[in-house]
Amino acid sequence: MLFFGENEIAVRVPSLFKLLIKEVLNPFYIFQLFSVILWSAEDYYYYATAIVFMSVISIATSLYTIKKQYVMLHDMVAAHSVLRVSVCRGNKDIEQAMSTELVPGDVIIIPANGMIMPCDAVLIHGTCIVNESMLTGESVPVTKTNLPSSDEEAARSYDMEEHKRHTLFCGTQVIQTRFYAGELVKAVVVRTGFSTEKGQLVRSILYPKPTDFKLYRDAYLFLLCLVGVAGIGFIYTIVLSIMNKVPAKTIIIESLDIITITVPPALPAAMTAGIVYAQRRLKRVGIFCISPQRINMCGQLNLVCFDKTGTLTEDGLDMWSDAAKESLVNSTFVVGMATCHSLTKIEGELSGDPLDLKMFSATGWVSKDFQCLHPIGIVRQFPFSSALQRMSVVVRKLGEKHMDAYLKGAPEVVASLCKQHTVPQSFTETLETYTRQGFRVIALAHRQLESKLSWHKVQNLSRDLIETNMEFLGLIIMQNKIKEETAGVLRELRQANIRTLMVTGDNMLTAISVARNCGMVRAHERVIIADAVPPKDLNPASITWHYTENPSQTIKDNQVGQKASELASCHLDFAVIICLSHMGALQLVLRATVFARMAPDQKTQLVEVMQSIDYTVGMCGDGANDCGALKRAHSGISLSELEASVASPFTSSTSNISCVPNLIREGRAALITSFCVFKFMALYSIIQYLSVTLLYSILSNLGDFQFLFIDIAIILIIAFTMSLNPAWKELVWRRPPSSLISGPLLCSVLTQILTCLVFQVLAFLLVRQQSWYEILNVTTPHDHKNIRNYENTTLFYVSSFQYLAVAIVFSKGKPFRQPSYKNCKTHLVLLAQSEIKFAIIFSSASPPNE
Repeated sequence: MLFFGENEIAVRVPSLFKLLIKEVLNPFYIFQLFSVILWSAEDYYYYATAIVFMSVISIATSLYTIKKQYVMLHDMVAAHSVLRVSVCRGNKDIEQAMSTELVPGDVIIIPANGMIMPCDAVLIHGTCIVNESMLTGESVPVTKTNLPSSDEEAARSYDMEEHKRHTLFCGTQVIQTRFYAGELVKAVVVRTGFSTEKGQLVRSILYPKPTDFKLYRDAYLFLLCLVGVAGIGFIYTIVLSIMNKVPAKTIIIESLDIITITVPPALPAAMTAGIVYAQRRLKRVGIFCISPQRINMCGQLNLVCFDKTGTLTEDGLDMWSDAAKESLVNSTFVVGMATCHSLTKIEGELSGDPLDLKMFSATGWVSKDFQCLHPIGIVRQFPFSSALQRMSVVVRKLGEKHMDAYLKGAPEVVASLCKQHTVPQSFTETLETYTRQGFRVIALAHRQLESKLSWHKVQNLSRDLIETNMEFLGLIIMQNKIKEETAGVLRELRQANIRTLMVTGDNMLTAISVARNCGMVRAHERVIIADAVPPKDLNPASITWHYTENPSQTIKDNQVGQKASELASCHLDFAVIICLSHMGALQLVLRATVFARMAPDQKTQLVEVMQSIDYTVGMCGDGANDCGALKRAHSGISLSELEASVASPFTSSTSNISCVPNLIREGRAALITSFCVFKFMALYSIIQYLSVTLLYSILSNLGDFQFLFIDIAIILIIAFTMSLNPAWKELVWRRPPSSLISGPLLCSVLTQILTCLVFQVLAFLLVRQQSWYEILNVTTPHDHKNIRNYENTTLFYVSSFQYLAVAIVFSKGKPFRQPSYKNCKTHLVLLAQSEIKFAIIFSSASPPNE
């Protein structure tokens, strides 16, 4: 206990005071505080009060959101995390203890009615039915068996990844336990606290991987440029003030004021507005977001990976032929279908893998309880392993002395475990025939065990000893239909110049067939298969290339570059890519379209490799075995609404991929909005900087109400309404720019700056040329800041209309957003502001000689 600490995933909810201190120490709020103090020193109380009001609302909203997230995470972790458990320690009897006292090495008893696991533990006795949806996103219960107690596997050291099918993970729910001969179901604690699978998930939520996006880096660089401009104005103001013998206090205040003008204090709020509006629009179409900053990243996606089953195709599988025909009902083949599965009865309902459910219902048999099927009882079960690509059971027909073993799995794997003379000579050709048509093919095998084997001996037999010398029974053909929306969405993405990949754990030829049927691989394209073999013993890693139409025709490594344009599909152990750059692995990654037989961790590796070669990657999956890739991608879109979707930034309530174009459209609109708002806010600060700099030359400045009118009535309202443009209805072939520091963008900004500068200087000079112009006294008792003068009024009016003009110029519409003329709110705001300004001009305009 002293060494490992308490078995607790402690999510401390910070006090409001601590959160407040952390929030206000943000550089932005420190700058706000500096600005407010400076404005108060200049008697700009109205504007200072407005900024303080905005900051208080912003801080309060932020504190509420952060506090709520901490509380939600705390409640999620705390639920069922502390409970009483039965523990065996040493040679002592079973004792009760709190789950917080558990340490690695403790043996805990799993009750028959199940429990929420408070730690990671490996089963040593019995079998458990577990709901792992909290970790995997898969709602189908899985069967966990005890560690082998004999054979070679039992001699190997425990490995979390290798022995996953024997491990009960923290936070998962044990629904039922199965035990034999009165033995208790026991498990050994292997990890506690934040070291557990659930603890690592919580840690990743508390400390997420920072998102590196070029827009945000460039924004900081641009702000540094504005600070540089402010520095020039700072020096200019000091020199000008000294030349005019201005008091030292005034010099300091007015010089510092230049900095607060050049760096707009409302920039972060304005930049966030577009993302908030996009998030609301996404919610209306059934897409929910837990990481709003990722919306901008969606606008840059140029590659989207799709899982196959449940994402591109329907979740369920249909039997291609009816197995429950009269002539087959009592055959060995159907007995295998009825027994070789991991189904369990929960509250009177059969539950388990949809494939197993479909196969069992096709037999016409009835499950009496979770151990007894028809006249047959399941004696031992080896659950499906994605690494082994198979599962098996040992059964006994009631009244018979011998037992039978049934094996089900990938056809190639099952055939390799069967006696060769039982495997038909046409096996390979038949398998390819069905897989090319897109069918899901599963092989079934059988073996009669020796009659002298007792129940206890069977429990001690290794999996390898049972799953050998099998007799091949046949193939189960299942059809996986493509969803109606799939082909249209993929066509839309391809027309938008967005690359699409299929990443599946299914058979290679089946995956290629589905890719052809949905249009991911087009009909006229030839497909090259890349079969990768990882290094083993003294043999180096290698890749074999061949055409799907003619598997016997292999392609040499030196021909791969010539055939790269035809490369559209691959089947590989992905770890091989790192060490095979000389063998065409780069072409493989750049040109491949279908990645088959991919394990969950290989999907994550694929996303990482694509990101390393400058792809902005999206991943769309149904949550089952896709969590790692969904989390690692720039934009992960889960089609599962289960609790595990917390690992994905986006979750769609619709169970098809039509959400992907919607998300990309909104992402592009949000990204363009961010650019527009940033440029508008930058120009606003430069325009105001120009006005103030010109007025400083005559020892004048804008008044408090003028600043207030510009910053609140004009800038903030425009910034928030110009972000309301919805996304464009189509995905165009080109993407929005990703950088603020680019030639076209800088050119447009500099052009506007020069235009505004020319108009302000001309207005400043022309007003002095008028016959009615006169220099007003700078020391009038009612105007000690020299605000009431013609230059001030002229520049205020000119700059006010410049803000409106810049807003119109930078409100970009098609092809990423709806045109600005469709944004009624912005039009009403611009019209109202123009009318107010004209009213002010006409009301204040009177002949100077009157």
